[in-house]
Amino acid sequence: MTGKTSCGRVEADARSVTLADVVESGNEEERECLLADIVSSMTLDEKIRQMSGDSGLLDIPMMLIRYNFTPFDSGENRSLGIPAISFTDGPRGVSLGHSTCFPVSMARGATWDPGLEERVGSAMGVEARSQGANFSGAVCVNIPRHPGWGRAQETFGEDPYHVGEMGVAMVNGLQRHVMACAKHFACNSIEEARFSVDVRVEERTLREVYLPHFKRCVDAGVASIMSAYNKVNGQYCGHNRHLLRDILKVDWGFDGFVMSDFMLGVRNGGDAVNGGLDIEMPFRWRFGRGLKRALRRGKVPVKAIDEAVTRVLRQKARFARVGEGSGSYDRKKVACREHTELALEVARKSIVLLKNKGEALPLDRGDIGRIAVIGKLADRANLGDMQSSRVRPPYTVTPLEGIRDRAGDSVEVAYESGGDLIRAGKAAREADAAVVVVGLTHRDEGEAMPVVNMGGDREDLDLSAGHERLIKAVAAETGRCVVVLEAGSAVTMESWRDRVEAILMVWYPGMEGGSAVADILFGDVNPSGKLPITFPESTGQLPFFDRKAASIEYGYYHGYRLFDRDDLEPAFRFGFGLSYTEYRYGNLRLGAKEITGSGSVEVLVDVTNAGRVAGEEVVQLYVGCRGSAVDRPIRELKGFARLPLEPGETRTHSCKLEARDLAYYDVASGEWKTEEAEYEVFVGPSSGGGDLQLRDTFRVTRH
Repeated sequence: MTGKTSCGRVEADARSVTLADVVESGNEEERECLLADIVSSMTLDEKIRQMSGDSGLLDIPMMLIRYNFTPFDSGENRSLGIPAISFTDGPRGVSLGHSTCFPVSMARGATWDPGLEERVGSAMGVEARSQGANFSGAVCVNIPRHPGWGRAQETFGEDPYHVGEMGVAMVNGLQRHVMACAKHFACNSIEEARFSVDVRVEERTLREVYLPHFKRCVDAGVASIMSAYNKVNGQYCGHNRHLLRDILKVDWGFDGFVMSDFMLGVRNGGDAVNGGLDIEMPFRWRFGRGLKRALRRGKVPVKAIDEAVTRVLRQKARFARVGEGSGSYDRKKVACREHTELALEVARKSIVLLKNKGEALPLDRGDIGRIAVIGKLADRANLGDMQSSRVRPPYTVTPLEGIRDRAGDSVEVAYESGGDLIRAGKAAREADAAVVVVGLTHRDEGEAMPVVNMGGDREDLDLSAGHERLIKAVAAETGRCVVVLEAGSAVTMESWRDRVEAILMVWYPGMEGGSAVADILFGDVNPSGKLPITFPESTGQLPFFDRKAASIEYGYYHGYRLFDRDDLEPAFRFGFGLSYTEYRYGNLRLGAKEITGSGSVEVLVDVTNAGRVAGEEVVQLYVGCRGSAVDRPIRELKGFARLPLEPGETRTHSCKLEARDLAYYDVASGEWKTEEAEYEVFVGPSSGGGDLQLRDTFRVTRH
């Protein structure tokens, strides 16, 4: 039998139209026609196989033991030339095999370097493809409303603009080689109640605080969005029509597919499809017989199924030839030297120097004869969460190994585990400097699994009592106590931070972390990391947090915006980080003092390295609206850049500020509005205090 397809092509059999025809077509309208032909030729079972993972229920126990050691496949159809989606998780590296383990995302957020993050994304993409995957879930862009969120380490920080810039960089890097998935949509930042908590949030707060970074990823062309487990305003995210259809697919024009979070991401197949979910992963559960039953009963329209399948096939066709010019993908690319050196570079740039009293750092090999390295974590691979973001690198450099390697022959390195405080104190007393390595592990924070007693959220942000006792015992015996702090998010340290001379926040620094720590300690590398999250003095300064909450309200303020509003002084501000050199800011000027709502203004500032050591400074631009008609933050991050500077060098940084980026979401009209008002520009090395002394103003007018 012959006939015409919807595109007008004469075909002997409608099934002779394959995905290869879509890939070969150079015309967007024709591609959409061909996709429609493929979908119309498919049976219901074939369509549902495109909408669900291939794993079985018997695979669940293995997932708990060796999660994602091989890709999760979905939707291969050989007769129509449709390849499988082969998913691998992230976000600190590829979960498959023995891949490069980069510092966690929060650490990479501390680099404030989107260009570097794009290179990380590209390396992850290469390693994913080299191990059989074509789809990566490495783009986590949730906002940690409270730093005790167990999975805060998986995202880039607390600020929507900063997270958006870093998230887009990861998307761009990955999608040179594989499809990328941005997760978890939306308001996912309580781990232990994630399967049931109902997040209550006003529309303006949702649009301005918890969604802009997802919108940036959509605008950058991300292939997929993963829905979250939790509810938002009474509806599970995987069923949430307002999130998935009204905002994501209609308002934002997202043409990719929406995938569920694994296992419990879908509670009802019909509700999920009607709500806008396109794929259930990692197996067919709610998208099985129950969905077919809902179709037969007319509770789910066939067009909703066809839309979901079309979205999946559209991205498979789009990425069919991605990476063809990048050379071969093979196992030799996995944890290759280029990638492990990149992991070292990232770790170096992510380390934040929080305190350096009396220039305790760097350690001069010529003046230091003996270093005491103290603490169990000094001699342990500490890479972060051990669940879905786990990476299994071929090796890990611990802080002790890094220090011994970098110390040289003239410096003796003595190690004490810290289990015996008397021995630890004696080691510190007999050394010229003591380095105490303390912090958290995967047992303290991370993804919470119902059957595994590890991870979860932190309501108390202090270190363990044992680690605090160790710090105090060592600090009492030396005048040069350096604390190396490992964790995925903010730690409170008021009981001991005034007793030590130096503090390095090194996060979970990846497989080359020990080398990076030693490079900073000995001054071979000048620290340049800046905090992507506020470190409070106490949890009393933070929003209410209940890790077992059934329902919770997410307000408009958190992080540095909350501290500014309430005039609170944190331990360390968002954007803060010291250096071994001194930077001076000056000559702030604006390209215009008045612009229209469709215009832009150039902001310029001079930054000088006034010290004797080369370094890299992160310049930060904040903007506030004076006399706004609505409640708004005192200032919000609107730009940043990392500037390399030689001693004595001055560079001018230029940032283009668009008027539309100053808009607020008007709930009544459902539109973004840029106020005709006076705006204040702040430029400096952190989010507040005395660091934002450079200020100027401009006006946005109607004409």
